[in-house]
Amino acid sequence: MAVLVEHNFLDAYAGESRDGSSTIKFCTGDIISMNSLVTTTKDLNDLCYAVLAIFRSRFAKTEGITSGLCLKGKNLPRVVCIHVWKSLQFCYSWVLNSDHRKWMLPYLERFYIDMKYDIFRVVYVSGDNVMNLPYISTQKMLENEEESRQGQVMQN
Repeated sequence: MAVLVEHNFLDAYAGESRDGSSTIKFCTGDIISMNSLVTTTKDLNDLCYAVLAIFRSRFAKTEGITSGLCLKGKNLPRVVCIHVWKSLQFCYSWVLNSDHRKWMLPYLERFYIDMKYDIFRVVYVSGDNVMNLPYISTQKMLENEEESRQGQVMQN
């Protein structure tokens, strides 16, 4: 929520979901990515239209995405897209795909933009059945993180 507040006030202007609705739905444990584009251009509507074109042309083709929402800034020339993913692997595959920028650039090349990606795991959603969630202790999470770092050092 703090990252959304950082972007100032936003209005939703487009959304899509695999279930056919125009809203995003997420549950505890889901992966959410936020792409924010800040521009110096005065015509925010042109940037919104370009982002909408990208969103509409790629949503159905993107593997692992369940829903998405486009928001535009009320006070700042900013567009934020929120995507809900089936898994972290699908999300990172999309972000790190080398082809990703190639098909986006024709839509965005006329804008001077600063793009930022944030990725989150939903920790808690009120109303979810928390009794069925696997509990991972803080100690176990720290051990897993340490093992991951050691594995990365050994690979390098």
